[in-house]
Amino acid sequence: MLAVGAERSRLRPVDLARLAGVSTQQIRNYVDAGILPPAGRTETGYRTFGAHHRAALLAYRAMLKGYGAEAARSIMLAVHDGDRARAFALVDACHAALHEQRASLRTTAETLDAIAGQIAGAPEAPRADLRIGEVAAHLGVRASALRVWEHAGLLAPRREPGTGYRVYGPSDVREARVVHVLRQGRHPLPQIRLILDGLRRTGDTTALRAAVAERLAGLTRTGEAMLDAAVHLRAYLSGHVS
Repeated sequence: MLAVGAERSRLRPVDLARLAGVSTQQIRNYVDAGILPPAGRTETGYRTFGAHHRAALLAYRAMLKGYGAEAARSIMLAVHDGDRARAFALVDACHAALHEQRASLRTTAETLDAIAGQIAGAPEAPRADLRIGEVAAHLGVRASALRVWEHAGLLAPRREPGTGYRVYGPSDVREARVVHVLRQGRHPLPQIRLILDGLRRTGDTTALRAAVAERLAGLTRTGEAMLDAAVHLRAYLSGHVS
């Protein structure tokens, strides 16, 4: 028979499900996947959970927001395997990736400012027209990507009379470079089209700067979520016995 303290600390699947805003089946899935530690059983076979399951669930759900599904799962599995060194290495990798994204965003902002200035009014450098394969090689993308961008209305290379081959002039190449950099920052095609339209009409970089600022704000939110995840993970580890 359970002691009074144990009885009070016992949690049902539905209790954890309500805490996380998921279904009771999802809680069972977490246990089966090793995300939550093994659950006990009542005399009638029902699963029972305790405070350490609650802490594990809070840690995992926080890590989902901060580190993403794959990393969160891998960290919990490492913890439950008793491999805390691997768990911490995975956490470090997530923070390092965020740092790299921030550094990349700074580079992106600087690059876009330079390119925007070129498109807005700088004289075009005299150079030979390029075919699609040459532009693709210059940017480090596939020719199919250039075709997708053209189909989306982002690029409009002229066609060579007779052959119908695409011909990219200097301004076309610069605009393709803008698209490529923005796509690396995961900006959607409709947003990129608005940015290019503004640059072509007035040389205005407002939309361009807004896109970079929006991405930076997203990284800041991710950083905050990572800090919250680290707090919950530490709380779980403090009470977790390998």
